[in-house]
Amino acid sequence: MRTPGTVTLHARNAVALVFAVNGFAFATWVSRIPEARDALGLTPGQLGTLLIAGSVGAVLALPTTGMWVHRFGAARVVAAAAVIDALGLALAGAGAGAATVVWLTAVGLFLLGFGSGAWDVAMNVEGAAVEHELARTIMPRFHAAFSLGTVVGAGVGALAAWGGLSVAVHLVLSSVLVAVSAVVAVRWFLSRGVEEVAEEDAGGRRHPFRAWAEPRTLAIGLMVLAMALTEGVANDWLAVALVDGYDVAPWVGASGFALFVAAMTLGRVTGTGVLDRFGRVPVLWSCMALAAVGVLLVVLGDQPLVVAAGIVLWGVGASLGFPVGMSAAADDPEHAAARVSVVSTIGYTAFLAGPPVLGYLGDHVGVLHALLLVAVLLVPSALAVPAARERVRSRDVAGTPGRSAG
Repeated sequence: MRTPGTVTLHARNAVALVFAVNGFAFATWVSRIPEARDALGLTPGQLGTLLIAGSVGAVLALPTTGMWVHRFGAARVVAAAAVIDALGLALAGAGAGAATVVWLTAVGLFLLGFGSGAWDVAMNVEGAAVEHELARTIMPRFHAAFSLGTVVGAGVGALAAWGGLSVAVHLVLSSVLVAVSAVVAVRWFLSRGVEEVAEEDAGGRRHPFRAWAEPRTLAIGLMVLAMALTEGVANDWLAVALVDGYDVAPWVGASGFALFVAAMTLGRVTGTGVLDRFGRVPVLWSCMALAAVGVLLVVLGDQPLVVAAGIVLWGVGASLGFPVGMSAAADDPEHAAARVSVVSTIGYTAFLAGPPVLGYLGDHVGVLHALLLVAVLLVPSALAVPAARERVRSRDVAGTPGRSAG
């Protein structure tokens, strides 16, 4: 196997940083949801409706991002998306903090979702390109960087809540850091320029939307949908569920979310070796089982240590679904942008449907017990896991027979 070049290693580090900053931006908002909810005076159902704004933004961005990456390259798309994401973070903070205006918060969440969705596809395409250059499984570690960013973002959010820092000030300051960090990092990406893509188009490259007709790509998308729901419900509702269901302080709820993302980070850091040893399918089935048990312990455990253990199992179980789905969609580098865009779009449907469904259930049975929906849906979704099985290609990046990286 060849030794990775300096350019590839710089690109690897840049992609990891971009993943981390994306996670930090997301967790910055999520960690302050309980206080934003209280400031805006929303019921669980109304909060679920508000959170749809972010999901709508993401779902609108995702189907076309593969085409943008195909035309402009991942670096430019990530930079533009990060600026939009940061603007949305600042507006959401202003609406839920200083101004307490619901519509302004909704606009901010829409932009936050739109920027995050486009950013997600582009950075995964770049991550897959680096993975193929290195000829080994590293995508979970990029997603571990995302999770590490969420740990930092959630930790900062918990400290800000504990210290009484306003939601508006916290989110506006964070938005500046997000935009600057991402724009600087993409300078070391591998992504091709517009001229090279145009040459490929002239040579007969197929239309990106053809990926929507591929059964394997759609099945991978369904698997990612289930795992995205498993992760997304915790992102949006875990802190609120702990505060409402166990009557704890907001900083405890934020800390519970921080524990969840810390467990996800651990699962993703260690997941590369586990995937290389056992393969995608058995690992994904095991993750689903861990997540289901974790949800049950969080909802029914009642005791702090049991609930904490459930959060850890839930986080580890949710850790590998999304990165493995991205790697599986990008097994063929030539069509990676289009397929990653399709799988991401299907997966993000969970973020569109999850908030309102959990919110409406929360109005009737309480947010804590509404989390049981995740454990129920994981059972049938296991049927889609075999679609992510590794594809064998004739020669690996180094020119020797081998399994596809990822």
